Amino acid sequence: MSAKEKVTIDSYAKKISDRGFSVPAIFFLEMFKYLSFIFGQSLIVFGPMATIFVDQKKYYNFSDLVSKRSNIERLICQIESNSK
Repeated sequence: MSAKEKVTIDSYAKKISDRGFSVPAIFFLEMFKYLSFIFGQSLIVFGPMATIFVDQKKYYNFSDLVSKRSNIERLICQIESNSK
């Protein structure tokens, strides 16, 4: 895992826990952790349409981040540590 991925995961975890969505986010991530690669690839497929509305660089960085199961597990652990 690169330093850039760690910073991105930490920022997402902080945003989730600051808004009070820790429990639903952990539930959702645990439920779909094993489908993360398929979810990441589907984000790439829908990328041309989605990047009309959002920043292209951030969108594809997020799809790369989501496609690795280890990143999902780190995000879950980081959300748990932030919510304590």
